Amino acid sequence: MRAHDVIVVGAGGAGLRAAIAAEEEGADVAIVSKLHPVRSHTGAAEGGINAALREGDSWEDHAYDTMKGSDYLGDAPAIETLTQDSPEDTVRLEHWGMAFSRDDDGRVSQRPFGGLSFPRTTYAGAETGHQLLHTMSEQLVKRGVQVYDEWYVTRLAVTDDPEPAERTCHGVVGYDIETGTVEGFHARQGVVLATGGLGQVYDHTTNAVANTGDGYAMAYRAGVPLEDMEFVQFHPTTLPSTGVLITEGVRGEGGVLYNSEGERFMYERGYANNDGELASRDVVSRAELTEIDEGRGFEDDHVLLDMRHLGEERILDRLENIVHLSEDFEGVDPLEKPMPVKPGQHYEMGGIETDENGETAVEGLYAAGECACVSVHGSNRLGGNALPELIVFGKRAGHHAAGRDMKTAEIETGKRGEYETGRLDTPVTPGAVDATDDVAADGGVAVEEPAAVVEATVREERDRVERLLEKDDGVNHAEIRQQIQTAMAEYVNVFRDEEGLKEALREIREARELYQDVTVEDPSRTFNTDLIHT
Repeated sequence: MRAHDVIVVGAGGAGLRAAIAAEEEGADVAIVSKLHPVRSHTGAAEGGINAALREGDSWEDHAYDTMKGSDYLGDAPAIETLTQDSPEDTVRLEHWGMAFSRDDDGRVSQRPFGGLSFPRTTYAGAETGHQLLHTMSEQLVKRGVQVYDEWYVTRLAVTDDPEPAERTCHGVVGYDIETGTVEGFHARQGVVLATGGLGQVYDHTTNAVANTGDGYAMAYRAGVPLEDMEFVQFHPTTLPSTGVLITEGVRGEGGVLYNSEGERFMYERGYANNDGELASRDVVSRAELTEIDEGRGFEDDHVLLDMRHLGEERILDRLENIVHLSEDFEGVDPLEKPMPVKPGQHYEMGGIETDENGETAVEGLYAAGECACVSVHGSNRLGGNALPELIVFGKRAGHHAAGRDMKTAEIETGKRGEYETGRLDTPVTPGAVDATDDVAADGGVAVEEPAAVVEATVREERDRVERLLEKDDGVNHAEIRQQIQTAMAEYVNVFRDEEGLKEALREIREARELYQDVTVEDPSRTFNTDLIHT
């Protein structure tokens, strides 16, 4: 078993920032991630970082735009924290060497984004997330933070108290993708979940294949509430064939949307008379689907996004990556033709319920980033608000996890980790001493060490992996996944109704029953993606 003061699960933007913050507090920090840091999904974030940096702008205006964009369902104190901290944290990234785009006078560039009253989106071409990951990865190397990449965390090691508020998280259990072994990671002070989104529950998503909602599931099983999970964002500009994201920066630079009748429908059909293509994402996505459903789409599937009028020089200077994405994944040169686009699942506004410091209902467990919900986005996230959320709340979660007043946990089990069933599920009556219990000096039941909680969880997970590998026949996970993705796309999309949601629930319950008979067709133990997805 490996032991560190703070364990960060996930190596995207929130995880890296949490690890750096914990290291700044003097903690022994380790990141456990199923991907190398620069391969995390944050690298696909193209747009930018909203921060009130310029004269004429203010954090108060940023906060108002965020609250308005949230449909007034965001949490006001959390929004204030985000918008107040974002400028300083953005400048810190620049000081660490992040290669932001620059104006002719040398200042960091900012551009308009949907739902913003001021052009406050700081960016690095159309690859802001990529630059962010590399910048913070360099800081990890500089600071000597331990990174366990290609480790798939499957479970939290949490005490088995009846109420979540009484439980304590002492670490995690991980599957080493390279060797096939299952090991425990003991966190002396705290665990930070920064596992990203859940886009793979949809069949058309901007999310990478790694975004399978691991953190939500682990926290929920540990008794942590999930908040605002019904608020799923659908980005209005994704490539129809693959779901690859076309940044909102295209519209921020002046790109326009057309229907099959040649109308600039955001204005001409009255969806957003003032903001047009730069209305908030929920408004634009609903408008596009309405156009398609009413027969004004192309091939009953998409609308067109045109940026040719911006000119080749400006496009290649600010949006070169978009040219390559459109050519490579849709076969369309956007310098010559408009790009086909349609809404696709993009972001989960809800998540693991936390406060502004990332704390959850379980002691010692923190969460940050997309998997967490401090409720800054309400029912709709503004473009450019995801990356500041990562750095602001990732930093706060890391600082607080490292600074936690860690007392010796007293878990009344009495058998010092020797569990016949491998589960901490047998309550001990206070004062009762079994003949097999270890007796403390004062005559009471001896307390369990936190490491024993981790070891017991490791044994359970090893048994579970063995059972999966030994099962000869059954249902492949791909069939179950496809059933869920199809149901979510059909019934839990931009437009929903009661009948459709009930049908989706029926499909999901059926998939859960099928999972009881799931099998792993690949019997190998190393780099077994069949086992990982199962």
